[in-house]
Amino acid sequence: MGTAVGGDRAVPRYVQIAEEIVQQIRAGALKPGDMVPSESELVDRYGVSGGTIRKAMVEVRASGLVETRHGKGSLVKARPPVRHRSSDRFRRSHRKGGKAAYLAESEQAGATAKVSVLFIGPADAPDDIAERLGVESGAKVLARRRLYFRNGTPVETATSYLPWDVVKDIPELFSENPGPGGIYARLEDDGHVFAEFVETLQARPASKAESSELALSPGAPVIHLIRDAVTEEGRVVEVCDTLMAADQFVFSYRIPATD
Repeated sequence: MGTAVGGDRAVPRYVQIAEEIVQQIRAGALKPGDMVPSESELVDRYGVSGGTIRKAMVEVRASGLVETRHGKGSLVKARPPVRHRSSDRFRRSHRKGGKAAYLAESEQAGATAKVSVLFIGPADAPDDIAERLGVESGAKVLARRRLYFRNGTPVETATSYLPWDVVKDIPELFSENPGPGGIYARLEDDGHVFAEFVETLQARPASKAESSELALSPGAPVIHLIRDAVTEEGRVVEVCDTLMAADQFVFSYRIPATD
């Protein structure tokens, strides 16, 4: 039994099996901490070969809902619930209230947030980042790399790149804790008032290193987001390169309907 016909196209049997297992997880029939039935159990249940089941489990792992433990099989992950990532998260009122965007959003969702700083220091601007910042490729910039947790689970990584001439006289930007409101508040304190934030998103499979850092299954979907922070003078004073576990975010934006 290799395929099933749906409409005008054939759906591979392993895809059907994978979709059924994923649906069981999403519906709660398989709960966080439960083991997915073994290969032999699934062979008996579906009447297919072990090869078909192995292909199905590749699809299930790609969903990001399970993790594989050597010698034990696949375990349903205890992932935190999806939270919305809205265009309101960069409101100036949040910064004036002493909350950086991530902390403000997590608080609104009733979640416990933690930020782990991985690196702060000078770096050579990569080509694409340099172009966005309007500096020469390889120019000296300040890089700030962080790993974000929600309820104890890593959900995103982010690296901010800031022009050296902008940051060199703002000592707080070289500290792990830049103070209330985060780095955007410190930039505005120094006269760099923001006019807009421009984001570009792309969905793709996680690399092996990215999967490890975010505790995802190999090849699980992630969202790659790059944000330009633009001042009222039209200058980009920060580019944030962010990678997010796709099963943890729903994006919600307000789009004006006027000219």
